[in-house]
Amino acid sequence: MRDIRNELVEMLRNEVKPAVGCTEPVALALACAKAKELLGEEVIDNKMLVSNNIFKNGMGVGIPGSKILGLKVAACMGIVGGKSADGLSVLEGLTEEEVRESEKYLEEHTISVEPTDSADKIYLEVMLKGANHEVLVKIRGRHDNFTYLAKDGEVILDNEPKEEVVADGAKEERKETLMDNATVAEIVDNVEKMDFEDIKFLLDGITMNRAMAEVGLREKTGVGTGFGIKEAIKAGELGDDLVNYAMMLTSAASDARMSGVKMPVMSSNGSGNHGLTAILPIAAYNERNPQSDERVARALAISHLITAYIKNFTGRLSPMCGCGVAAAIGCTAGLSWLMDAEQSQIEGAMENMIANLSGMICDGAKPGCACKLATASSAAVQNAILAKRGCIVPGLNGIVGRSVDESVRALGCVGDEGMSVTDNVILD
Repeated sequence: MRDIRNELVEMLRNEVKPAVGCTEPVALALACAKAKELLGEEVIDNKMLVSNNIFKNGMGVGIPGSKILGLKVAACMGIVGGKSADGLSVLEGLTEEEVRESEKYLEEHTISVEPTDSADKIYLEVMLKGANHEVLVKIRGRHDNFTYLAKDGEVILDNEPKEEVVADGAKEERKETLMDNATVAEIVDNVEKMDFEDIKFLLDGITMNRAMAEVGLREKTGVGTGFGIKEAIKAGELGDDLVNYAMMLTSAASDARMSGVKMPVMSSNGSGNHGLTAILPIAAYNERNPQSDERVARALAISHLITAYIKNFTGRLSPMCGCGVAAAIGCTAGLSWLMDAEQSQIEGAMENMIANLSGMICDGAKPGCACKLATASSAAVQNAILAKRGCIVPGLNGIVGRSVDESVRALGCVGDEGMSVTDNVILD
C-alpha cells in the first residue's frame, strides 16, 4: 500500500474546519464580503449567480442571527459586515446590530441571486458596482476557494480552470485526484500509522458539535427532532440505547444549526451537517464506551477521510443526501474501527450503508435535514454493530459490488450520472 499519510493529513486540515451557518449561504456571504472589500465604496448595483446546487441548498435554510431564511440575507450580511479573512466563519463576527442592518439592507435594496448552469457544483459569481468602481469575484470547487478577482477590468487573481479544446463528441478528461486510486483498506492503514499530534485537532470537532447538540436538546428548535427523541426516551417510548442516543445528539445539533443558531460546528468536506454526521455518533459511542483520545482521533480521521473518498465519486454537492450517502458511511467505518472490528467488517458496515441509504435525495438545506441526519446517524451505528456480528449484505446485491471500493464507485455513478437531472426537477 502507498504511504500517503502526509497527503491525507493535509486533506484533513483542508476539509475539517469550523463553520458558522449552512456552508452554501456562508459561501455567498464570503464572496460578497470579498467583493465589498475590493469595491471600497457603497454598492449601488449587484448581480449574483450561483450553481443549481448552491441555489437549492441555500434558498430555505436558517441564517445565523437572523429570522430571515435564504441566500439573499446572507449576501447582505457579507456586504454589510462580513470580513473575508474569517473564511467559513464569516457570519460569526457580525454583531447583532450588523445583522439587523443587513435585514434592513435587504428590505431597501434589490438583491439579485439567480441559479446558473455550471459544470462545477460549487460555483458562485458576485458582481458589485459602485459610483466609481465595479468588481467581480468567483468561488469555485470549494466553498472558500476564490478562483477569480477583478476590479475595473484589472485581474487581481485568476485561478480559473483553463478551457481545453476537445474533439467533437469527446469528453474532457477529469483531473486525477489522490482518492481516485485509493482504497478503503489503504485509508485505514494510513490512519493507523499517523502521528497522533497530526490529527489531535479533530477532537475539537466533538467539543464544537456536542455544544450545538446541547442547544437543540435544551429546547425545541427547528423541527425539534432531537428534542422529541429526548422526550420520547424520558417517557419510555424509545429505548435509551446507543442507536437512539447517537440519533438524538446528531439530529438535535442539526435542528439548532438549520434554524440559524449562531455557533460554529466542525464541518467535513465543505458541509456542517456532514461534520455533525461524521462526528457525533462517534462522540456518542465514546460517551457510552470511553476510549483514549488517540483512538477517538483515529476513528474521526477514518470517518472524515472515507467521507472524502466517497464524495470524490459522488461529487462535492450531489442530488443524493451527502449526510446519508457519504458522511454516515464514513462514520460507520470510523465506528467499526473504534469497536475493534476487522477490516472485512469495517468494509461490510460500509456495504450495509450503501445498500441501506443510497436512495436518500438532497432536496436542499433546511430544518427538515434534521430528520435525515437522525436516519443517517442511527443507520451508521446500526450497521457497524451488524457488520461486527457478520451480518453483511453480500456482493452483487443491487449496487453493492464485488468489493467495497467497487460499491463506492457504483454509488458515485448513480449519484452523478444516474441522477443528473434530479436537482433541476427539484428546483422546478
